[in-house]
Amino acid sequence: QVQLVESGGGLAQPGGSLRLSCAASGFTFSSYAMSWARQAPGKGLEWVSGIYSDGSDTYYADSVKGRFTISRDNAKNTLYLQMNSLKPEDTALYYCAKAKGEYTLFDSDYWGQGTQVTVSS
Repeated sequence: QVQLVESGGGLAQPGGSLRLSCAASGFTFSSYAMSWARQAPGKGLEWVSGIYSDGSDTYYADSVKGRFTISRDNAKNTLYLQMNSLKPEDTALYYCAKAKGEYTLFDSDYWGQGTQVTVSS
């Protein structure tokens, strides 16, 4: 069965960095696009970033462009999100999501349980 397990969340100070990881299993990781989404308290789901199955293209929401970097290691079945210059408004529960195809970034059929990121001084 498909499993997506996020890790790496925690408390960071404004201006700090965190690196999220998503360990995938139960499917051919290298054949599917992957994405990160987040949900802040009292707000809707926001797509943060996505990456094609082969890593050839990426997408970033305007709110994180230039600060976050998505990457993947298909040999390790792992998705990453490097988050730099963190802001309090980045505080949210971050989810890893598997797409339905190689190049369909935000059409997801499986989600992880989420990892909490809190940015506060």
